Amino acid sequence: MSDTVEIKIETAPFDARFPNTNQSKHCWQSYSDYYKCINARGEEFTPCKEFKKVFQSICPSEWVSKWDEQREEGTLPFKVTV
Repeated sequence: MSDTVEIKIETAPFDARFPNTNQSKHCWQSYSDYYKCINARGEEFTPCKEFKKVFQSICPSEWVSKWDEQREEGTLPFKVTV
């Protein structure tokens, strides 16, 4: 008997708002949308999880770390509240 574990690898789906190969704005928008969404609906709201999956997939981790620090310090240069 084989103990095989199936691994599903996904990346961000195509978004017609961001057709170019440079995904910087898509990254920023998904990060922003995620925090706006959880502030409005909570972390368990399924559409919020989709935003998180996208930004974790396409954003450089250094950007996310920097934005997380700025968000915690209240110095993030864009609003993530509704």
